[in-house]
Amino acid sequence: MFELTAAVRAFAEERDWQQFHTPKNLAMALAGEVGELLAELQWLTPEQSEAVMRDPELGPRVRAEIGDVTIYLVRLADVLGIDLVEAARDKLADSARRYTVEAARGNAAKIEAPPTS
Repeated sequence: MFELTAAVRAFAEERDWQQFHTPKNLAMALAGEVGELLAELQWLTPEQSEAVMRDPELGPRVRAEIGDVTIYLVRLADVLGIDLVEAARDKLADSARRYTVEAARGNAAKIEAPPTS
């Protein structure tokens, strides 16, 4: 992850884009790219969406949009000083506590987080 973060940072610095890479702007750009990814999958059936990477036209477009999403997410985490892998591991551990195997297996219902004091 460090190499990708450094490459994305260098890309922005070479173009003097740091001035535009505020957390707000990056989050908005990330949302836009997620929207473009959604647009590629929007009208597919569940079966078509599962097979999308085998489609010679759609597969590369989905891959490119996921690349864009990843780049903006990595850049946002970098600007905010967040270790993306550590944040994901922490969130996964929290989700494991909230969504125990017994309570969540085969069930997509949201489980409310316990109140914080």
